[in-house]
Amino acid sequence: MISKASEEYLKTMYILKKQNGKIRVTDIANKMNCSKASVNKAIYNLKDSGMLKYESYGDIKLTINGEDLAKKILEAYDIVFLFLKDVLNLDDEEAQKEAEKIKSSLTDETINKLAKYVHKVLGLSNLDCDYDVNKEKCRVCLRRTKTTINN
Repeated sequence: MISKASEEYLKTMYILKKQNGKIRVTDIANKMNCSKASVNKAIYNLKDSGMLKYESYGDIKLTINGEDLAKKILEAYDIVFLFLKDVLNLDDEEAQKEAEKIKSSLTDETINKLAKYVHKVLGLSNLDCDYDVNKEKCRVCLRRTKTTINN
């Protein structure tokens, strides 16, 4: 289990990998508006947790576990975003801001319950994450499928 702050670093690293093909300390610091020292501390914490591989001044590479967790973090954001946008009817911009804040404070158990609710209410068949790094939102999670009722 990693901290919520480490989750944000991991998510950012995953997005940067998808956007740029590589992960650099400077890019992480710029994207997260933090110092390189903070990034380096997070890198070593994530390395110790088995989420990435890194040698000083070398490439930062996500492990399979790191990549899977990053996708799960993005999916959790999408679930909260969908709830705020489609259930509470917030506009996109407000839902986006609020989802970022709310997601980081929810437990996995609460996210799972919210996911079940969102699936049921919005008729989503799944939330297989397919994150679009250019739009910073998930393409699949936001695509609804209509359910048919057989009589």
